[in-house]
Amino acid sequence: MQQDMRYVYEIYRQKSFSKAAQALFITQPALSIAIGKLEASLGMPLFDRSTRPISLTAAGRVYLRAIEQTRALEQDLRHQLDDIRELKSGEITIGSSHFINAYILPDLLTQFNRQFPKIRLNLLEGSSHAMAHMLEQGELDLTFSCDAAVVQDFTSTPSFSDTILLAIPEGEPIHAQHERESLTAADILAGRHLAPHCPSIDLADFADEPFILLRSGNNLHDRAMHFFRASGSEPRVKMELSQMATAYRLAEAGFAATFLSDRLITSAESRLRFYRLPHPESQRTFHALTNPKRYRSEAVHQFLCSLQSQSRFSKRKKYASSSCRED
Repeated sequence: MQQDMRYVYEIYRQKSFSKAAQALFITQPALSIAIGKLEASLGMPLFDRSTRPISLTAAGRVYLRAIEQTRALEQDLRHQLDDIRELKSGEITIGSSHFINAYILPDLLTQFNRQFPKIRLNLLEGSSHAMAHMLEQGELDLTFSCDAAVVQDFTSTPSFSDTILLAIPEGEPIHAQHERESLTAADILAGRHLAPHCPSIDLADFADEPFILLRSGNNLHDRAMHFFRASGSEPRVKMELSQMATAYRLAEAGFAATFLSDRLITSAESRLRFYRLPHPESQRTFHALTNPKRYRSEAVHQFLCSLQSQSRFSKRKKYASSSCRED
């Protein structure tokens, strides 16, 4: 509250210039001069000095109401800031792809909500490039990316990783030629594809298979095209899609082969066979991104802490110790 308001309010409370000056730790002449200057600037007196004890004029009563409103606003502000500091209120807006929103975040968001039930969580969905643009514009608090060119523009926190696998409907004849490298959904859930000596395939051997690919501009599309170029082959593209989850369901129905994240494999009953790829680009690390030019709230800070805590105990960490299936 402004100094003039504090002076007026204390005189009103004490009903005396001398007592108010004492409470304010200033001299009475200094207080009288300050109030005189304020009244001169307003063009009317705030106190009726002829009464005992001193009382407010009509203008003084209007001024006092303004002081009380200001005090109430300041008190509300302090309470709201305390609530934010103690995470009793606030909100976080997260934007990410369907894959991350559907397969990575649900458990984390549920756990965070239980810990901080008063924090409102807003979840937006779109391409990683669109989400990065929204983060830059201040429309999001946080997003995720595994694209090094995107990550370098923001403040990043390594959050989770996945492995890209070749997935082929189980009834295809090609499996007979690659029985040693073939993995079931149960193998993926056991993490056998992560074992150092698990065999990988040459994608050129699968060049005649029809493929479902994600559309250009998607990170998985770029990596898939890199896999084909590295093998010296061209894909037979049967369909292009926007969502990996849709590609998964179509492949499982027998439509065509595709590339999938191991994070999508949640059931041992999948009707697909999987193959490990030899390329380092089949390993992806996703970073949580925040805008370094924007204020990062305590709620976002705590969300990032929860994210890192969860990643330390993720199944991907445990899988690394599993051994590859021997055929």
